[in-house]
Amino acid sequence: MSLTVFLLVLAAALLHALWNAMLKGSGDKQITMLAVVIGHLPLALLALLFVEAPAAQSLPYMLASIALHTGYQLFLTRAYRVGDLSQVYPIARGIAPLIVITISVVVLNVNLSLLQSLAVVLLALGIMSLCFDSDSSKKTNYSAAGLAVVTGCFIAAYSIVDGLGARQSESSVAYYSYLSIGNAMLFSLITLLSHRKGQFTVLFTHYRKHLLIGGSFSFIAYACVTWAFTQAPIALVTALRETSILFALLIGVFHLNERLSPLKLISCLIAMLGAALIRL
Repeated sequence: MSLTVFLLVLAAALLHALWNAMLKGSGDKQITMLAVVIGHLPLALLALLFVEAPAAQSLPYMLASIALHTGYQLFLTRAYRVGDLSQVYPIARGIAPLIVITISVVVLNVNLSLLQSLAVVLLALGIMSLCFDSDSSKKTNYSAAGLAVVTGCFIAAYSIVDGLGARQSESSVAYYSYLSIGNAMLFSLITLLSHRKGQFTVLFTHYRKHLLIGGSFSFIAYACVTWAFTQAPIALVTALRETSILFALLIGVFHLNERLSPLKLISCLIAMLGAALIRL
């Protein structure tokens, strides 16, 4: 993986951590997610002024990805409603790279070296192990854990589909811009059917920060990842992107004065070793 791709995916991971923290700290999770998804639209529409339409052969991938992204968003918001960020986030983000690398090697016949495979596994295990350092006084929330696993499956699925689709599209930016528009339309429809109509009015009053900042961060982050899929193996990009949880942890330690336990430190070091091996 080139240094440019490596640094760009790390920047995307940081932006991803920031908007996820905004989602978890909000009140109504589905309305907040709606604000983030609709917040993609300004940048998506702006991007379409400067790029050609994606190639026709990428359309099936795009349609499948719209459904997968929507499923991910619904399950993530549900998981955050019933569980703690410290449990949901590591499981969902850690299991995805393991699924992606398995499908890449077994189904897609991607040729990864032993070092690359070891890098993905180390990074994923380091991330997942963070969930074992939650408050010991709390009982394991199996419902949240189950939702986190399903969320991780959606992450893995849309990562593979988007990696293949972006390569077929001839323009990863155009591909993701149209995908974002379709995702916003579908998620808005689902929210409209499951919430009172009046809920939409609060987007521009109580959720402006999530709409403008969260939406922009989310769009830029995954636009970078989608482009990276065209430059490096999907499994490596997916794994490196999940370093977002390390950024979230650092934000908690240095900005929120949260405790960095020895177990968390070991987990971070394992994940960082995996990230370093991906660069190598």
